[in-house]
Amino acid sequence: MGILSMSPTNMDRCIEECLKCARACEECHTACLQEPDVQARIACIQHLNDCAEICFQAAAFMSRNSQNSQAFCALCAASCEACATECEKFKDEHCQECAKICRQCAEECRKMAS
Repeated sequence: MGILSMSPTNMDRCIEECLKCARACEECHTACLQEPDVQARIACIQHLNDCAEICFQAAAFMSRNSQNSQAFCALCAASCEACATECEKFKDEHCQECAKICRQCAEECRKMAS
């Protein structure tokens, strides 16, 4: 159930996953900037930024029960998958955990998009 009982309950899980994913991407982004091979992580960092922004927006669309939620969740799922693929290229714990969270979010977003 939504915080104010306004957003449909079938979206709660996806909203939670989107917010979790956005946070993971922000944290991973910060960690990647501290890695010695930061230049090799440029594409990953860009995906992390995109994924975080799209996840925040998807959560907002669903929270207000926007008619565009389905389409935006499809875009979010694609962005999460792309981000996970990039993160998986790096073996450090923060990237591996972020990839896992991105894939979980993509799965929930695909459910909302169908």
